[in-house]
Amino acid sequence: MASAPSRLAALTRLRSVIFQTSYNPTSQRTGAKYLKRRLRGPSMMDYYPQQLSISAINKEFGLDLIDEDEEQRLQDVADKKKRGKGAPKKAKSAADSRRAQRKR
Repeated sequence: MASAPSRLAALTRLRSVIFQTSYNPTSQRTGAKYLKRRLRGPSMMDYYPQQLSISAINKEFGLDLIDEDEEQRLQDVADKKKRGKGAPKKAKSAADSRRAQRKR
C-alpha cells in the first residue's frame, strides 16, 4: 500500500508536534543534539575548589595581610623598570602608537 508523499509529510509534521521534536523534512544538520545536552560549565566549576588568595581574604574581611609573593613580584617589576627592561608605556592615542610611527 503506497501512500501519497504529501500525506507522509503531513504525518511526519503531526508526529513532530505530538512528540515535541523538531520538524526537519530536508534532514539538514541543526545541532539539536548538542543544544539538548546538559551544560558542562556548572559541573566543572563544582569540581574545582575555589582559589583562596590573600587579596581576596583582605577584601572579604577587611584585614591588612601582606602577600609576600605579590610584594616580591612588584619589587621585581620595579627593578626591571629601573634597568629599562619594563613594559612599554601604553599609547594615549592612535598617533602615539608604534605602528603609526612606523608608517610615517
